[in-house]
Amino acid sequence: MQIGPYTLSNQLILAPMAGVTDRPFRQLCKNLGAGMAVSEMVASNSLLWGSEKTKRRANHDGETDPRSVQIMGADPQMMAEAARYNADNGAQLIDINMGCPAKKVCNVAAGSALLQNETLVAEILDAVVGAVDIPVTLKIRTGWDTDNRNGVAIAHIAENAGIQSLAVHGRTRACAYKGEAEYDTIAAIKAAVNIPVVANGDITTPEKAKLVLEYTKADAVMIGRAAQGRPWIFREIDHYLKTGEKLPEPTTAEVRDILLEHLQNLYAFYGEYTGVRMARKHISWYSKGQRHGAAFRQAVNRVETVEEQLQITKDFFDILLVREELAA
Repeated sequence: MQIGPYTLSNQLILAPMAGVTDRPFRQLCKNLGAGMAVSEMVASNSLLWGSEKTKRRANHDGETDPRSVQIMGADPQMMAEAARYNADNGAQLIDINMGCPAKKVCNVAAGSALLQNETLVAEILDAVVGAVDIPVTLKIRTGWDTDNRNGVAIAHIAENAGIQSLAVHGRTRACAYKGEAEYDTIAAIKAAVNIPVVANGDITTPEKAKLVLEYTKADAVMIGRAAQGRPWIFREIDHYLKTGEKLPEPTTAEVRDILLEHLQNLYAFYGEYTGVRMARKHISWYSKGQRHGAAFRQAVNRVETVEEQLQITKDFFDILLVREELAA
């Protein structure tokens, strides 16, 4: 898949997720098979550009190309300024968020709320594309609600504005994350435009990725929640798409090693206080489904230091490995 001058290594993209797709997680997923990863959304409000949180969100130091920064807002000129700011600070792609269903985003008429106003969509896209000389991509939903699935109309607006890739989540804004994603609208969008289209929503297994690619004729799939605690899902899907064969599940020892390296990168990126707190949700995701995982999560969420968090995590996995040896 080609986006401007960038050729992705495969058809797999890590979706932008607030509070999740920071640089340590993006790079981890790239190392485990994602062809591209999109940053957490950065608000277009210029007052926020100097904040530590915003700087961290757009921090791509040492990250594998291409570096994609997602911006969010409802004012065309502020969005154009945000695009320029991020392009000047190392972004190689600008992604525009018109897909987030969160109330705090939609209440300021941003994210997927914009899908109600096609005129404003066109104004924002024209402003951002005109502001930078790097590729601009767009993420949308299929529409505002099930009675107003205007994804095809938005796709035409995007193509006319010079958007170079379009990611579509197979739910409307009103659906949030309820029910099942539908792929008919994504297929219709792919058939309607000549730019790359990326299918997103409920892609949780290699088989589902293959099915969605074949059904929609999309150029790539975007994985979000299914990568939480399972960043190796990208190599599993990549292998299956290339060979038709499924990779074995990672061993408990490999899961432990991936998690511990992830934790060290979080601590290095955020520092101890924030790093320990950011790590809690990842530890929770990695330990889901493991025996005595609930008790482990309760214990690990109470510790405050890097040393304690690492030790309790190592101890948990050591016990799992001993049990496996005894059972063998």
